[in-house]
Amino acid sequence: MKSNELTIKQLTHLVGGGLTARMVRHYHQLGLLPQPVRSPSNYRLYTKKDVLRLQRIVALKQQGFQLNHIRNILEVEPEADTTVNLMGQLQQQYRAVMQQISQLRQTASALEGLLGRDRHCQIMQAKVLAQLKLLDVETQAGLGGLENLWSGLDAEIHTHSEAFSESLQRLLPDLSHRSEIEQHLISQLVLACGDVSLVSFVKLSRDAIAASREALSSSCQIVVDTQTVAAALDQTRLLHLGCQFETLIDNPHITTATEAEVAFWQHQEWREKLQQVSKGCVLVVGYAPSVLVEVCKAITNQKIQPALVIGMPIGFSHAPAAKRQLMQQEIPFITVAGTLGGGALAATALNTLVESLIDKPDCHCYLNQNNS
Repeated sequence: MKSNELTIKQLTHLVGGGLTARMVRHYHQLGLLPQPVRSPSNYRLYTKKDVLRLQRIVALKQQGFQLNHIRNILEVEPEADTTVNLMGQLQQQYRAVMQQISQLRQTASALEGLLGRDRHCQIMQAKVLAQLKLLDVETQAGLGGLENLWSGLDAEIHTHSEAFSESLQRLLPDLSHRSEIEQHLISQLVLACGDVSLVSFVKLSRDAIAASREALSSSCQIVVDTQTVAAALDQTRLLHLGCQFETLIDNPHITTATEAEVAFWQHQEWREKLQQVSKGCVLVVGYAPSVLVEVCKAITNQKIQPALVIGMPIGFSHAPAAKRQLMQQEIPFITVAGTLGGGALAATALNTLVESLIDKPDCHCYLNQNNS
């Protein structure tokens, strides 16, 4: 073996990123990695070129790319690997993926329309499914019969309110490995956006639930990025817990993520205000990615020490990056990875945590007293 040749064990150690020998062999089978030369003893031998290619594969996987898409990216010849060519290829891949998602979303919606029916609808649904098998859908009469069947099933929604919990039991994946509070939190987040696929994007640090309960029980300060998020908070329970809340971007005219993002950078006083939040507070970011970026920076520089960060800003580049930075911090966090997020989700996360601590009081008259 030459001095510049590596065994598969040396290769995986050098590349890092959790790469294993089994994964390397799998990449060979998929054509992602060329077959290496063999030693006289039939051991695989790798070069610096293999190291660089594997590092690219690992880096792309960490960003969320699937192996078939990684193969397409790596097929670009190095001499043609300009920014323009690569961006064009990525756009083409994105359109193809979005088309697949759209098709799968249609199928998922159809399945949700059946699986999500509660027991009041199931009798009618059973009849619909039974009759569906008997219809001759090749004829016009058959198509008309189909429309009548669906209309009859949809008519059931006028007879009772929707049973959200019952529907979710059939649609959610197995969450038995999570605590009861986590299961309820994830369920509420799904209900807040109507997308069951959100489950796989919800990320909690191991100590997030315990840290939130301790902080909220201690009447911690709640700091939110915009007034839109503040308006969605469960003020009834928060005031009973003695939690006061403050808004960073305290302009009532700023109601969208775009406005919040621009305004935060234009006003130095709001960035300075963030540096002054109390130790042990709960930070809730639902709109502006730059707020979460600044939060992570302040935590890293030990300027602030929140008990929990709920980071769910909206965005297509800064937001995913800010969330990745949040997940690398050594503080409790709750986030939704990727571009998904928003004020409704962020407020729902906090409200669910508060709900786990205190039943909602029947009387709200004290709110007027406190605000007078």
